[in-house]
Amino acid sequence: MNLKEEPVSNFEDRLQGRYITLEHIHPILEEYKTVFNIQILGTSEKGKDIPLLTIGSGRFKILIWSQMHGNETTTTKALFDFMKFITTKSDFQQCILEFCTIKIIPILNPDGAAAYTRENANGADLNRDAIQQTQIESRILRRIFEDFHPQLCLNMHDQRTIYGVKHTRMPATVSFLAPSADEEKKITKSRKEAMSCIVAMQKELEKHIPGQIGRYDDSFNTNCVGDYFQTKGVATILFEAGHYPKDYQREKTRNYIFISLMALFKKLCEEKSTNADYNDYFLIPENIPNRRDIHIKNAILDNIKFSVSIFIQYEETFENKKIQFIPKISAIGDNPSCIGHLEIDAKQKKVYLKNRKSLVVGQIVQKLYIGTNTKDNMLNLGFD
Repeated sequence: MNLKEEPVSNFEDRLQGRYITLEHIHPILEEYKTVFNIQILGTSEKGKDIPLLTIGSGRFKILIWSQMHGNETTTTKALFDFMKFITTKSDFQQCILEFCTIKIIPILNPDGAAAYTRENANGADLNRDAIQQTQIESRILRRIFEDFHPQLCLNMHDQRTIYGVKHTRMPATVSFLAPSADEEKKITKSRKEAMSCIVAMQKELEKHIPGQIGRYDDSFNTNCVGDYFQTKGVATILFEAGHYPKDYQREKTRNYIFISLMALFKKLCEEKSTNADYNDYFLIPENIPNRRDIHIKNAILDNIKFSVSIFIQYEETFENKKIQFIPKISAIGDNPSCIGHLEIDAKQKKVYLKNRKSLVVGQIVQKLYIGTNTKDNMLNLGFD
């Protein structure tokens, strides 16, 4: 099995871009009604359906949920790529179906998905509601967890472009976490199982995006769903889909999430319960916030006598069901530990707007000039 080729052959082209809602996945679910067991778990705070797919009939139970944060859609796309793979015929596919029973909630937060927000309709972060259970969506997830009794949970998320891999200049394109089960971060049986699975995925990803895999912070927070499930003795893995160079629609990253899933199921089918390599989890470098979208170094500004760095971050805005990336100045000054996904050297020249106004933090900068005010020296920073 060539995992490098699998994402291409199983790409679900009906789901593309960053805005994914129930309306986008509904036609696919209708098509899969004859293939998978599909049911409605319940409805969201605003009455939207929360669908559940059941795949396979094996003894090893896996619960997966995506879009707990409504604007984090990359893993949803990858899950539908995985579903497309499952509809093909192969020995590997058959092994998954026979060894595993997989329950997938593709969009846990359909209200947030429609509004393109992290939070649900009540402004609640579902990943901080594990204990209090104040939201309908939280209670639905808890109910399926308690009824299904999974042996492995996959908590699927996106992370911002500010994250990179510690001690490198690489973006954290995919990051993982085996959440802690207590304040002491003890290596419990369920954590060990999650760590071993992560090691298998990281080793496969290193063949495709070497140096771009990170390990998420494992500070314990019992309000987070993954941490809570670990306290119940269930191995849980946090997936964080991050940035790949120039891939703001996260189509490259979805491939690497898909590859991660394939590597995970390959381990489960071939090794069953072997966790001997779990210690390698701690060799994965940490995922840290050391990146910005654009870094202009050695810039001269009118109001500063020495050269500085200008950091620009894209702010996502949502209007008329369309996402736009608005470039804003996030910082001006010296920050040697911060790296730009796009690095520009101003070479001690003045950097300014068309009207020659000085730059300030928080300013929207669709276009900038370096040196002379000519078309050749203009930087166009905006895009859809």
